[in-house]
Formats: sequence, structure tokens, C-alpha cells
Amino acid sequence: MRRLLTLLIKVAVSILLLYLSLRRVDLGSVGQRLGALDLRWIALILFVLCAQIPFVAIRWREIVTICGANLPAATAIRYSFIGTFFSQVLPSTVGGDAVRIWLLARGGTGWSTSIYSVLIDRVVGVSALAVIVVACLPWTFNLVHDPVARAALVLIGFGALASAAFFLGLGVQHMRVLERWWFTRHLATASRRAWRLCQSAAGVRVAALSFLIHLLTVLVAWGTARAAHASVGFTDVLFLFLPVMLVATIPVSIAGWGVRESAMILAFSYAGLAESDGLIVSILYGATTLAVGAIGGVVWVASGYRWSSVKTVEADTRAHDPSA
Repeated sequence: MRRLLTLLIKVAVSILLLYLSLRRVDLGSVGQRLGALDLRWIALILFVLCAQIPFVAIRWREIVTICGANLPAATAIRYSFIGTFFSQVLPSTVGGDAVRIWLLARGGTGWSTSIYSVLIDRVVGVSALAVIVVACLPWTFNLVHDPVARAALVLIGFGALASAAFFLGLGVQHMRVLERWWFTRHLATASRRAWRLCQSAAGVRVAALSFLIHLLTVLVAWGTARAAHASVGFTDVLFLFLPVMLVATIPVSIAGWGVRESAMILAFSYAGLAESDGLIVSILYGATTLAVGAIGGVVWVASGYRWSSVKTVEADTRAHDPSA
């Protein structure tokens, strides 16, 4: 019952935000532009998105190694493609991350190590995104002059960094109070694994991969603008799209739909750009990501896993996940 209620709330949030977003633009004009897309750019976008997943997989593999397990590169790539698919179609609070945890644990790594690796991978990705957003604030402020919007950007960027610092703080010193509860004990253990990553050569590689992954995301978003003949420069996308992606990580909708569109329209509006361009970029980004996710679905079927197993993924993950 709880899972059904969560699903219905997320569906309602996505539908409501999409409705509010679509009300602000001329849908006829948007439809015409979407019907006249430059398919060469769409092909390039799909290629970049597919090329991005191996980088995500290699980063995760480095983290799994730090956590004390072994994950072959080919297996990491396969699991990452499958996770991308379920991030799009599994309406849960953990989505594709739950499936990656389940696949890794199913392969003999163990639940704790699997959960720690995916949790750290998520923290690393969000932290790198926040670092870029904060580093770009001086230039973003040249585009966005509204004081409320500026304050929101600062809150989003530094808030994400503060959350990451709090997570790392749990592992700075072994405190007895953290051992009293199962939840905090596992979080502290995951934090210490994260510290081990930060102090190793693998940490440099993971950081470099994270920044590369986010820059590829910017390239994809800029490509969607080019495909729709939108008057948006690469730097505009760099300064506006990444904060939107940071907001979209909040798990209140289905695969970020609705949240991303609303945030993009507001970001473009505050920057003096056409709101319809923001909506088009967001829709195309979501659609192309969904298309690549479908490839992950093919990988899932080709791997021979049973569809009935998906029903147990989130339940099993919640039973063992300290952050669920």
C-alpha cells in the first residue's frame, strides 16, 4: 500500500508539473519545431549518451574495488545499461540504483558492499555536479539577475555540497553513538569507504570521470538545442542546465519528468531566453535518455534475467539499504 501511494504521488507530481510547464508556452510552435528536428544532431546525441554509460560504469567499478569487491568492466557496463533502463521505467524512490544493487549483490558481492558502492557512486556524482554549479556561479549570475533566482542557485549548489560534507563527516572519526543504530552504523561504514576513496589514486580517476560525465551531459543538452534550432549557446546550457539537473535529482517525480521541465522554463526565463527553448531542450533530453534506456531494456532481456524478479528488487533493497 505504501509503495502504491508513493507511486501515485510521483505520477501526480509529474503530471501536475508538466501541465503547469506546458501552460506557459505556445504548444503549437513547440510542436512544429519538434516536428522539424535535425536528425543528424539527434543521432549524435544518442551516440554521446551511449558513450557516456561506459564512463559511468568505470567510475562505479572503481568505487566497487575500493569497497573490497571485484566488478569486471564488461559486467559494470551491462549493469549500468540495465540501471539506466529501470531509472526510466521503475517508479520507485531508488529506481535504477536499486536494480544495480540487486544485480551486484546477486552476483555474489553481498548486500552491504553493493549498497555502499551505489550510495557512494550517487554521492560522488551529485557532489561533482554541485562543484561545477558552484564554480560557474559568477558566470551564471551574469545571465541571471533576479535576486530570488540567484539565492536559489546558491542554496542548491552549496546545499548539495553541505550534504556531501555531512556524509563524509560521519566517517571522519569512529564515534560510538553511530554504532547504536543499524541505520547510522551502515552510513558511517559507507562514509569510511568514501574516505578511503578520497585518499587513494582511484579518487582522482573517479573525480575526473565524474566531471567528464557531466560535461557530456551538457554536450547532450546543447545538442538538443541545436537539433531544434534553438538560439542557445553552449555556455548558456553549461550555466543553466546543470543546476536544473541538480534539482531533478530530488526524487519527487517519475525519472525527473515535470521537475526538469519546470526548472528549465524558469531558468531560461530568468536568463532572458525563450521559455519554449527551455521546454524543448528538456523534453528532447528526456526523450533521448528514454531511448537509450530502452537499449538497457534490450540488454536486460538478452542477459536472461526474469521479469518477475523486478518485483522483488525494491523490496530486497529496502530491507538491506541503510538510506532507504
